[in-house]
Amino acid sequence: MPQLTRDLWKEKIISKLKSDKGKELEDASNKDIYDIISSMVNEEIMPQWVATQKKYKEENCKQVYYVSMEFLIGSLLESNLLNCGMLQISNEVLESIGKNPQEVYSQEHDAGLGNGGLGRLAACFMDSLASLSYPGHGFGIRYRYGLFEQRIIHGNQIELPDYWLKDNYAWETRKEEEAICIHFRGDVHMFRKNDGNLEFKYENTDKVLAVPYDVPIVGFQNQVVNTLRLWSAEPYYEDKDNVYREGSKYYHDLDHKHSIEQISGFLYPDDSNHEGKELRLKQQYFLVSSSIQNIIHHFKKNYKLPLKRLPEKVVIQINDTHPSLIIPELMRILMDEENFSWNNAWEITTNVIAYTNHTIMSEALETWPTSMMQELLPRIYMIINEINERFCKGIWFDHEELRNQIPNMAIIADNYVHMARLAIVGSFSINGVARIHTEILKKQEMKIFYQLYPERFNNKTNGINHRRWLLQVNPKLAGLITDVIGPQWIQRPKQLISLLKYSKDSSLLERFDTVKSENKQRLANYIYEQTGVLVDHHSIFDVQIKRLHEYKRQLLNIFHVLYLYNELKENPNLNMVPRTFIFAAKAAPSYHLAKEIIKLINKVASIVNYDTTIQNKLKVIFLENYNVSLAEKIIPAADISEQISTASKEASGTGNMKMMMNGALTVGTLDGANIEIRDLVGERNMFIFGLTADEVLNYYQNGGYRAIDIYNTDDRVKRILDQLNQGEFGSHEIEFKDIYYNILYHNDPYFVLKDFEPYIETHELVEQAYRDKLTWLNMSVTNIAYSGKFSSDRTIQEYVAEIWKLKKL
Repeated sequence: MPQLTRDLWKEKIISKLKSDKGKELEDASNKDIYDIISSMVNEEIMPQWVATQKKYKEENCKQVYYVSMEFLIGSLLESNLLNCGMLQISNEVLESIGKNPQEVYSQEHDAGLGNGGLGRLAACFMDSLASLSYPGHGFGIRYRYGLFEQRIIHGNQIELPDYWLKDNYAWETRKEEEAICIHFRGDVHMFRKNDGNLEFKYENTDKVLAVPYDVPIVGFQNQVVNTLRLWSAEPYYEDKDNVYREGSKYYHDLDHKHSIEQISGFLYPDDSNHEGKELRLKQQYFLVSSSIQNIIHHFKKNYKLPLKRLPEKVVIQINDTHPSLIIPELMRILMDEENFSWNNAWEITTNVIAYTNHTIMSEALETWPTSMMQELLPRIYMIINEINERFCKGIWFDHEELRNQIPNMAIIADNYVHMARLAIVGSFSINGVARIHTEILKKQEMKIFYQLYPERFNNKTNGINHRRWLLQVNPKLAGLITDVIGPQWIQRPKQLISLLKYSKDSSLLERFDTVKSENKQRLANYIYEQTGVLVDHHSIFDVQIKRLHEYKRQLLNIFHVLYLYNELKENPNLNMVPRTFIFAAKAAPSYHLAKEIIKLINKVASIVNYDTTIQNKLKVIFLENYNVSLAEKIIPAADISEQISTASKEASGTGNMKMMMNGALTVGTLDGANIEIRDLVGERNMFIFGLTADEVLNYYQNGGYRAIDIYNTDDRVKRILDQLNQGEFGSHEIEFKDIYYNILYHNDPYFVLKDFEPYIETHELVEQAYRDKLTWLNMSVTNIAYSGKFSSDRTIQEYVAEIWKLKKL
C-alpha cells in the first residue's frame, strides 16, 4: 500500500464504494462503509499474512498450537486498524465524511465463538503471540450460532439464536482444499502382523468433513500475522455426483446433512440429555482430530523431518479439559497410520501436549460415560483404556505409597472417562492460572497427581491484552498516559509503573478525573438509550460484569443493594454518595437458580429506579446480552470492580485485570488473581473482605457453618430474605422462594450470608474513600501503574520461556 494519507484513504473509500457497492458517498450507510474499510484493511493484512507463514517455514522454527473450544475475539475491525497503524487516520477520515467512527465499527457483530473468561483469555493470548512475534496459532470451531442472544423480558432472561454469521464475516477465508475427514463410530478390527505387533483397521465409519476457515491474528504494528483456524462440519461425499441420484433418498440426505452440521452448529449444546451429551463429545473429537491431523500434515510438509522429532518443532497447549481427546487421537495417528510402537508414540505424545487447568469446580472437570465413548469413538476408547491400564499398573508397581489412591486417579473409573485425569497423565506440563489456583490444585484437587508428577505442575497467572483493553477501548486515558510517561508502555506494559511518580500530582489527577468523568457520561448516555433510565455520572459506578454463576456471587451484590434500599426507605435523607450498580451477565439456559438471580436483579431495578422517595441516590442497571463489545463500553467507566467470588472458586479472573488497568478499584475476596493484585498495589489501594480460601475449604471439609444462625441473629439479613420469601420483590409470593430456600435450607453453599457483614462494612469504607477525591484518584492511578504486570504479553513470555521454548520471528 502507498504511504497512507487522509486524502488517499478517503479517495479509496469513495472509489471502492462505487466499484463494490455501486454507491456514491452520500448514499452509503454505516454498514456500507464498514464493508469497504474491512476490505481495505484485509488488503493490508493479506500480504503480511503470506509473508509471515513463509518466514516461519524458512526459519524452520518451533510453533505452538493453542487448541480451545472458545475464542472470544469480539469484533475485529477496530482492533485490526489499531494493530495495522491505521486507526487514527481511519477515525479522522470517517469524521471528515460525516460518519461516527464507533457507529461504523459497531456494524460488526461479535463473533459467536465463546462465552466467558476461558475464550477471552484465548483471544488475548493469540494477540500477544502475534504482537511479540512468536509463531503461535489457534484451533477452534466455527460455530454458526454463538451461545445465545440474551433478551430481558419482564425481568426474565430469554434466549434467542445468536446467528452471528447471517452476514458475510469479513475476516475469514475458507480453505476447502485443506478439508480433513473425521471418523465416528464404525468397527475396529485387530490383526497381528508378522513381527508380532498389532495392527488396527477402522471401517464402516460415519465420515464428516472438517472445512477450515482461517482468521488472521494481526500483531501490533510489526507485520506479523498468525492464524486462528476454525473448523466447520460438513457432509463427506465420496461420490458427489451420485448423492441425489435416487430421489427417495433426498430427505434422508437432508436430515443427514443437518445432523452433521449440528457438530459446528452452536456453542455448548444442552447436555442434560443423551443426545446433547453425545453432540458435545462429537464437537470435542471433531476439534481435536481435525487439528492434530492438520498439525501433522503441516509438520511433514514444511519440516521434512521424521515424526519422532515432532516435539522439537511442535507444542500443543490444550485450553482446559475440552480438547483432552487430542492425547489418544495423536496416539491413534502415530500407531495406526504411522506405524509407531506404543512406547515410541507415548513418548512423542507426552512431550508435545501441555495442559492448562481453569477450574476446581467439579461440574467443569468433565467426565464421559464409557458406553458413549465406546459407541461413538471405539478406537479412541481402546487407546484410552490402554493408557489407563498402563498408568494404573505403573502406580501399582512403582509407587506403592499411592496404591490405595488408584480408584481416585484412574482415567476410567465408575463407568466414566475422566478427562482431567487423561490430560494430566498425557501432558508434560500442567499449569494453573493464578498463584492460589495452582496451589489449590497441588494441595487439594490434584494433590495425588502432584505427588506423582511434581515436576509437571507450574503456575501461569492469566493476563489481558493491554493494547485492546486500554489503548483501544480507552483512547483518552491511553493518550494521557502517553503524554505523561511516553509511548514505551505500549510495547513494554510494565513501564506503566512510571505513573507512580505522578500519582500525587493534583493537576494530573484532575486530568485523570476528567477522562473518567467523560467515560462515565458516555456510558450513562448508552444506558439511557438502552433502558430509558437516567443515571447520574457523578454517582459511584459500581460494576459487576461476568458470567452468572452462584460462586461469582451476584447475589451478594444485589443483597447489598437491597440493604441500601431498605436503609433509604427508613431514612430518605441518609447522607450517602449516590450509587449506580451496573450488572451484565448471561446464565446458562438450563441453570435455573442463575436465571432467578437475573430476574431478582431486574425486579429490584424496576422498583428502585422509579422510587422517587429515595431521591435518586440508588440506581440498578442490568444491561442485556453481555459480550466483548458491551464490556468495552462499560470497563472504561467503572469506579468499582466487583470481584467477590467465594474464595477458592475463581481460578483467576481477567475482568479484575481489565478494570484495574482502566483505573477502577477492586472490591474483592482473596481469590484468584485478586491476591496478586493485592500483593502489588497493597490493601490500602483496594478493598478486601470475606472468608479466605483456607477458611472456605475448612468449612466444606469439616462443617461448622449454619446459615440459619446468621438469619436469626442479623436483622438486615432476615429482612432481605423475608422480603424474598414473602413476595415483596415479586409479582406473587412464590417468585423468589428458590433463592430463599437455597440459602437457608441448602446452607448457603457459597457463603453469601457469612460474607454479608464484612461486605457491607467494606462498602462503607469505599464510600468514605470516594468522598476524598484526590485520595481516590491516587488509588486509581496506583492501580493503573501496577497493571502492566497483568498484560498477556507477560503471561505469554512465561509460557514461551518455561513450557513452549519458542524463538521470536
